[in-house]
Amino acid sequence: MVHPVEIESVDDVVAGLAAHEYLADEGLATAVFLAMTLRRPLLLEGEAGVGKTEVAKALARWTGGELLRLQCYEGIDASQAVYEWDYSRQLLHLRAVEAGGREVVEDELYSERFLVRRPLLRAIDYRGDVPPVLLVDEVDRADDEFEAFLLEILSDFAITIPELGTFSARVPPLTVLTSNRTRDVHDALKRRCLYHWIAHPDFERELAILRVRAPKVPEQLAEQVASAVSVLRALDLYKPPGVAETIDWAEALAALNRDLLDESAIDVTLGTILKYREDQERVREHGLPAIVQAAAARHA
Repeated sequence: MVHPVEIESVDDVVAGLAAHEYLADEGLATAVFLAMTLRRPLLLEGEAGVGKTEVAKALARWTGGELLRLQCYEGIDASQAVYEWDYSRQLLHLRAVEAGGREVVEDELYSERFLVRRPLLRAIDYRGDVPPVLLVDEVDRADDEFEAFLLEILSDFAITIPELGTFSARVPPLTVLTSNRTRDVHDALKRRCLYHWIAHPDFERELAILRVRAPKVPEQLAEQVASAVSVLRALDLYKPPGVAETIDWAEALAALNRDLLDESAIDVTLGTILKYREDQERVREHGLPAIVQAAAARHA
């Protein structure tokens, strides 16, 4: 697979992603290395906010390939994912032909000039020098029919348009699928892909992420935030905070000129880290002082 970067080992992937502000552990880096080397799609599953989408974005920055993102949702079909015809332009062309007294040729109406390319077709018929990064985001939100359609495309990296023929990828795009596991992705699609589960980071990794992504946050505050988030995730919340929320919380506290995490700071910024009222109530029932004490105790 042609890439503007050379990868010979998992360490190359770790370094390459780190250079673009994504700190991957060995398991994830290995999965990415194999996906790039074997030209296989990579399915990333995990809770919302653990950084699945960011993997594809970092890969695009690192390899120099264009990021082509397909956001899945219930009811998505080929016209949103693959292609559709620009009917308004076809109609204008038809009227112009008729006004000029020429005969209407159907092939003219169904030529590439009237083809609207959606992410899947753009990725497969990519004509640039560097293969793109195709991100199929939240595939678990799509229905069974679309998942089966996606499997067919990813098996051959080819798309047939009846009016134009078959488009095949010269070099397969680097493909990343993500799932929040709101439902199980079918086994057939999983078999087509390499697979990796991304868990919430432990304290050390989350602190390292804060140092990279929020460098202006004071070190002690970053340590306490990472500790407090670990406590919050252990409270059986409806929506545990993800890495993005951790970064937002740390930056919000720093913007309020807080150098340390205390009960008052947590109280006024709780909406930055927890986005559900029920979760905020559970945390307050647990006790804000207990969270402060737990965060401080780690580095006492």
